[in-house]
Amino acid sequence: MGQSQSTDREVTLHDIQELYRKFASECPSGNLHLHEFKKIFGVTSRSSEEESAYMENVFRSFDTNKDGKIDFMEYVAALHLVLRGKLEDKLKWSFKVYDRDGNGCLDRKEVKHIVKIIAHIKKHNHPCFTGNIDDICDRIFELVDKNNDSQISLEEFIEGAEKDPWVMEQLKLDIGPCDWFIGQQEKNS
Repeated sequence: MGQSQSTDREVTLHDIQELYRKFASECPSGNLHLHEFKKIFGVTSRSSEEESAYMENVFRSFDTNKDGKIDFMEYVAALHLVLRGKLEDKLKWSFKVYDRDGNGCLDRKEVKHIVKIIAHIKKHNHPCFTGNIDDICDRIFELVDKNNDSQISLEEFIEGAEKDPWVMEQLKLDIGPCDWFIGQQEKNS
């Protein structure tokens, strides 16, 4: 999710112009397609099915007009959220990514799915990572589902993630866009 990430570096007009130049050179059609988006975050044909599915969910969350591509304005809005957004805004975005059926609540199946993806990616990036998916999912519901209706509302999600560092850690996936953006700027300098 990248909630804890933020950069103290200001994004200047020059940075945005450089970003547009890079966007235009890598996406001459003026749109960023799913395969290009996955490439930015290092998801390749050799990546796991979980990583690929997660990035597809992230892509859909940034594709605000639902046309199957990200234009420059959607791209800038996404970067702003990830680089400079407030924790609550990032949590709302994460909830939207996780709420696969779009009903405004996370059920056990959705939570288990995202915990499985995050655990797989964490294990890939940190081989010593261990955790039982069912146990993690059960504990998240114990800590976050305040009204015990077997669903997590947006409010419960935000409150639970903000109040409990363990919940935040379980629901967080740092996909590294800050590092990628800054790296792109350094390459262009």
